[in-house]
Amino acid sequence: MRYPLALATILSTAALITAGTAAGFPPRVHYVGHDKVAAAFVKGGHIIEDEGLIVIANRGVQRGSEMHDNTNHVFIIENGESEFVTGGKMIDPKVIGPGQTRGTGIEGGVSHHLVKGDVITIPAKTPHQWKDTSKTGSIVYYAVNFEGN
Repeated sequence: MRYPLALATILSTAALITAGTAAGFPPRVHYVGHDKVAAAFVKGGHIIEDEGLIVIANRGVQRGSEMHDNTNHVFIIENGESEFVTGGKMIDPKVIGPGQTRGTGIEGGVSHHLVKGDVITIPAKTPHQWKDTSKTGSIVYYAVNFEGN
């Protein structure tokens, strides 16, 4: 069961590296042991931060929408289940920081039912929202974020 997820992770990461190499992808190898990753999943936390590459181990619940002007995401679902909405128009958008907008929801987006083993990419400037995590309480995922222009 771990092999399909590992393959999805490798393919997603390879795509990011290919796209990111020209944009200055970090030239260093990073290894993060399973103890640090497991601890990060408890509260959500960054496990890698280097030259525009951020990898987060997170546990998400239903919340409002968000959009990032320069952050491209690859979400790799480790556990749980959620309706995840992308695109559309943010409801009641508010800029909370440079390049960061939050809202109360999304109108007219596309709903994706995400479960363990799924991978989804979200380009910069695309509204997105964890919509419904009621079946399992939360969704556990890696967020591989690559900062672009």
